[in-house]
Amino acid sequence: MNGEPEVHEEFEARLKAYEGRPAAATGVGRDPVNEPMIRHWCEAMGDTNPAYTGPDALAPPTMLQAWTMAGLSRRPERTAAYDALLGLLDESGHDAVVATDCEQEYLRPLRPGDEITFDSVIESVSGRKTTKLGTGYFVTTRTDIRAGGELAGTHRFRILKYAPARRPKASNAPKERRPRPVVNRDNAGFWEGVARHELLIQRCTGCGTLRFPWLPGCNGCGSLEWDTVEASGEGTVYSYVVMHHPPFPAFTASDHAAAAAGPFAVGLIELAEGVRIISNVVGVPYDKVRVGMPVRLCFRRYDDELVLPVFQEVTR
Repeated sequence: MNGEPEVHEEFEARLKAYEGRPAAATGVGRDPVNEPMIRHWCEAMGDTNPAYTGPDALAPPTMLQAWTMAGLSRRPERTAAYDALLGLLDESGHDAVVATDCEQEYLRPLRPGDEITFDSVIESVSGRKTTKLGTGYFVTTRTDIRAGGELAGTHRFRILKYAPARRPKASNAPKERRPRPVVNRDNAGFWEGVARHELLIQRCTGCGTLRFPWLPGCNGCGSLEWDTVEASGEGTVYSYVVMHHPPFPAFTASDHAAAAAGPFAVGLIELAEGVRIISNVVGVPYDKVRVGMPVRLCFRRYDDELVLPVFQEVTR
């Protein structure tokens, strides 16, 4: 044996020694649970549940992390133990990082006026894992959120610290293809429409409610019967995010009026019909995209198999 497994075991034992140690200093929420933040959250999410308004309002459970966030002007204080763990991984060559997932558990509802405290620990460090990105270790932190000293919920956040996989460079290597959409029996009709350059919206034949994305049943009345209407193609940017990193060679400069490896905008488009769709905003630099910007549907072919609906700025 060349000793490599023992080296891994020794290194992983060092990593495991950090489990259970604090990841961030015990904190206090910058603001109590409050109605303005709840209202802003619901407006952004389009959530009209009456439980989140009125004198007996609850905070949406998925806001759990919002009450612990430090804001743009300051960052939560990481402990020396957490910095040492990340430093150990960096020094061993696992210096790339990607967030993989989070989990939340809700133990009691939060209401306006609740004072929030929280603490975070390094819950686990996985064994050595090999992924498509590279070989590395999953680090999970657990944050316990309390209201009035009572445990209200738990937020787990997981990252992968990895050594990027080396990819052979070849001058004749094929261009990377865009990821394929997942087509199933519930949305096949939508993608058939896209192939014909039609953007189809489901319409419940029971109550007439339009819905997108496609679903097997109506959220309004529960009917399983539906037909479709074709979108006019007119819309506005309801919200957007800018993807900075990591770069994806399959998303080219011609798509986003930016460098191939540079940032690009992903928009939440509100169609004239009232439903929203996530798509790329094309033909305009990412830093020129704005909320409320009028856009119009178009279809782009990316390869022999893939056609996607995208949106262009409407110029006056």
